[in-house]
Amino acid sequence: MDAERDKILNAMEQVGGVIFGKSREIREIMLAILANGHVLLEDIPGVGKTTLALAFSRSMSLDFRRIQFTPDVLPSDLTGFSVYRREEEKFVYQEGNVFCNLLLADELNRTSPKTQSALLEVMEERKVTVEGVTREVPVPFFVIATQNPSGAAGTQRLPEAQVDRFMMSLSIGYPDRESELNLAKGIGYEDRLHSVRPVLERKELLDIQREICEVYIKDSVYRYIVSLVRATREHSRLLRGGSPRATIALVRLSRAAAWLNGRDYVTPGDVAEQFPYIIRHRISLNGGAEMENVTKEDIIQDITESVERPPLGEKMR
Repeated sequence: MDAERDKILNAMEQVGGVIFGKSREIREIMLAILANGHVLLEDIPGVGKTTLALAFSRSMSLDFRRIQFTPDVLPSDLTGFSVYRREEEKFVYQEGNVFCNLLLADELNRTSPKTQSALLEVMEERKVTVEGVTREVPVPFFVIATQNPSGAAGTQRLPEAQVDRFMMSLSIGYPDRESELNLAKGIGYEDRLHSVRPVLERKELLDIQREICEVYIKDSVYRYIVSLVRATREHSRLLRGGSPRATIALVRLSRAAAWLNGRDYVTPGDVAEQFPYIIRHRISLNGGAEMENVTKEDIIQDITESVERPPLGEKMR
């Protein structure tokens, strides 16, 4: 366990060598990968999202593909299509962009709803169906999707069913002054990504994912997880709360956090730490909250503080 965790920490250091000042965000994305989940980055252009995804793929020996979403991108660009080969006198299937380990879906909310929906099956089931034939994508498979700020030119909202399939959402944001200074000083002829070296094989990552599934969760912590998610459905300022998929995501992400912290059991602290990341994109404010300028962050904090945690002195293992 220690050797495997050291490799994961090394991979995070590799990514941190090209994305300055974002150790917290790098850790959370790594946790989502360990928990076999997808990540939604809600951010402005130019903060290094593509570089970050590439650095993760290189450090973990993952096959990487990127698709830039525009209004003319078709579902077949993702899932694949068949072309007729005259010399063979038959149709031959051509794989789409989803046949990889790590797919960067850049500016997902710029494309049509039909194309957005093409990702639904592969995100949930890790397979695609084209012309009546179902094909599995490589394992592991992750989607890191980016979307421009709501209301930006040329954007349209992602369907709730798709948003719910992302395990977590977060924002990278601008670097702090010192990190941006280091970025400026490091600009040279060679791309910083060239310094990223693979420190983990795909098989090792799959083994780690299976190990994380065995991390123990006490019944009182399970009840705490369910109480947090259910509190979003009952909050007076929310129009829509977290689905049962949010509960599943919180269980998986809490296990990954415990494992990365060197434990084989989950604590209430692991759960509370991950709760904002799995719930923010799954809740919707009602009209009263918007009129009073109440934010999602305010409500998440209120729920975290109001839901009773299991006693600190209670043995978790």
